[in-house]
Amino acid sequence: MGDKKVSLPAKLINGGVAGLVGVTCVFPIDLAKTRLQNQQGIQVYKGMFDCLAKTVRSEGYFGCYRGAAVNLTLVTPEKAIKLAANDVFRQKLSKDGHLPLWGEVLAGCGAGTCQVVVTTPMEMLKIQLQDAGRLAAQRPVSAAAQAAAPGPAPSLVAPPPQAQSAPPQRPSATGITVQLLKTRGLAGLYRGAGATLMRDVPFSMIYFPLFANLNALGRDSAGNQADTQAQAPFWQSFVAGCSAGSVAAVAVTPLDVIKTRLQTLQKGAGEDTYRGVVDCTRRIMEREGPAAFLKGATCRALVIAPLFGIAQVVYFLGVGETVLGIFG
Repeated sequence: MGDKKVSLPAKLINGGVAGLVGVTCVFPIDLAKTRLQNQQGIQVYKGMFDCLAKTVRSEGYFGCYRGAAVNLTLVTPEKAIKLAANDVFRQKLSKDGHLPLWGEVLAGCGAGTCQVVVTTPMEMLKIQLQDAGRLAAQRPVSAAAQAAAPGPAPSLVAPPPQAQSAPPQRPSATGITVQLLKTRGLAGLYRGAGATLMRDVPFSMIYFPLFANLNALGRDSAGNQADTQAQAPFWQSFVAGCSAGSVAAVAVTPLDVIKTRLQTLQKGAGEDTYRGVVDCTRRIMEREGPAAFLKGATCRALVIAPLFGIAQVVYFLGVGETVLGIFG
């Protein structure tokens, strides 16, 4: 960074390691976010802590990590692309060691755009696995509500015990991928790509400039900005990453709700399906009100803040340079 040229392979390794560490730490909160955002009619969970408690009670501790394998597999290239692309764009747009605000925003825009090629299929698979537990928990609640309702039984009432089939098998990432490729082709894995772009590009445009400026606070103003970032202590990178991540995460939460709803394939009883971003936005507004666009905002902030705080610390540790030095 700055006068010290860091190779692209080192940037990719740094980003990948950063993503693995961050996701491992915050994945249960991300699962709670997905389940809260997908709730429409029947409210299975009252909030983040209620969701996590019920998940542990019904699915065990490792139920909080449902879908983590997909996330951990694909977060390496995703975070590598995001962080490395931002650095590359910043270097290309810098002149005489100075990068204006518009250049920081443009670099973030480029980073957010590049990552979508990996982010979309990763989130598509992760959401199905994370939400399976919510749908399973919703069934007895739905059956109880129907049984308590006055009048004739509705047509969707569960069959009598002797006629009930065995509990549905939990989905797997491989099974979902194969089914999507068979029925919808490669486009099936990229369902919601437009909504993902709408979320990730503004996020990166907010996050990276804000992080760079927070990370540069108190550093030697005589040096160029890239050198200033490299010299920042770990705690400052962590605090800057957490702060910038929280602000950006909350700012784009409405877009994240839309993306999550569009990418969820299996719907619960009485839940809407959507034809696109505009249709999803209109239906949420009409049926659930504007507050629905902030579902999971706290969870999202609690996920993104430490995720990017940890990511920036690991990234600035220069793991990639060390690895390449050992094996190169």
